[in-house]
Amino acid sequence: MINVNGKDIETDAQGYLANLDDWSEDVANYLSSEDQLPLQEKHWLIINWIRDYYAETGTAPNLRLITKLLPNDLGEEYADKKYLFDLFPYGPAKQACRYAGMPKPTGCV
Repeated sequence: MINVNGKDIETDAQGYLANLDDWSEDVANYLSSEDQLPLQEKHWLIINWIRDYYAETGTAPNLRLITKLLPNDLGEEYADKKYLFDLFPYGPAKQACRYAGMPKPTGCV
């Protein structure tokens, strides 16, 4: 459980939101502050892309899907694994999906 702006928000043991409707940018910033990772515009591009992907498909994208689909939507530089790991050092799919309020992607350990 986390508390953001006076509201208790339930999370699982790994910090993913129990209720996706509890997500807000403030929640994302809170979760990233726990990792000591201030979110910048380049992080938000990925986070919002993941939220859009989830809204369309009902699933959280894994790293393979992210690197396959991002070049068409955001540009080649965003699909580079090293770039993504520089942005999200604890795993681009896991960490970005957690900040985006999505469930943990399948295939992520």
